[in-house]
Amino acid sequence: MLIFLVGFMGSGKSTTGRVLAGKLGYTFADLDKLVEEKEGMPVTEIFARRGEDYFRRAEAEMLETLFDKSDMVIACGGGTPCFHDNMSKMKRSGITVYLSVSPALLAKRLSGGKQKRPLIAGMKGAELRDHVRRLLAGREGWYRQSDIIFNSADAGVNGLIALLEPHLGKRN
Repeated sequence: MLIFLVGFMGSGKSTTGRVLAGKLGYTFADLDKLVEEKEGMPVTEIFARRGEDYFRRAEAEMLETLFDKSDMVIACGGGTPCFHDNMSKMKRSGITVYLSVSPALLAKRLSGGKQKRPLIAGMKGAELRDHVRRLLAGREGWYRQSDIIFNSADAGVNGLIALLEPHLGKRN
């Protein structure tokens, strides 16, 4: 089974994904890292040199290579579900889980590492909080199409596993 973790940047997809994969005995993949490896440069540099459209196409192509895998937890980029029909493709290929986090907590989490995230580079304070709210509002409709909506701030990975249990073994 494939488990796709979606949600805003800073929602904990990579951290949760690693722990979840370990507990389930699955392989873990970080979609952004896979794109970086293929492109030979970090996401920030891809955005700067080639633009967001190029990155979104590379991301969609990399995602396609994972659909025939099994027993894998995939941490998707924050925008992955919003482009190139990725969300419907993920839903057909596995279970999608939205890691839901409040805009205030997201802004707090992102305030320390913003230089690594091209869509919020250089932002701080109220500007960052407002941008997170606006961008999340635009993406939330995509995220909420997920099979499972999980408030990752309120419950740990064991809570997520309990929500996944009815799905485990049903899909390849």
